[in-house]
Amino acid sequence: MTNTPNTPVEVLETPYAPRVTRYTLRRGSGGAGLRSGGDGLIREYQILAAAQASLLTERRLHTPWGLSGGGRGQSGRHRLNGEPVAGKVALELGLGDRLTLETPGGGGYGKAMG
Repeated sequence: MTNTPNTPVEVLETPYAPRVTRYTLRRGSGGAGLRSGGDGLIREYQILAAAQASLLTERRLHTPWGLSGGGRGQSGRHRLNGEPVAGKVALELGLGDRLTLETPGGGGYGKAMG
C-alpha cells in the first residue's frame, strides 16, 4: 500500500473539523498463506463542520494479489453515512456526516500448511 500516511489523530483534528471516532485494524483482511498478508485499517470520521474531501484510492475493483500460492487480500471500501462511495470521488460533507475508510489487506505469500 502506498501514498497512505499514518497521520496521528491529534494532527488531523487540530486544524480541520473531523473527529476520528474509530481507528483500528481491519482484522482478517489480509490474504491467507504460509505468511498471511497484513491487515488493512479502518478509520471513521465524524464531520464537525461543512467540508470537502477527495478520495484517490486504489484496490477497490481488483484485490491485492498473493504470491507463490498465497491468497488475495480483501479490497478496500468506503462509506458515507453507511452508503458505499467510489474509490475516486470528490465529496461534499455536512455537519454530522460519517465517512468510513477501509484500506485493503495485503496478499498472502506461499501456500498455507495443513
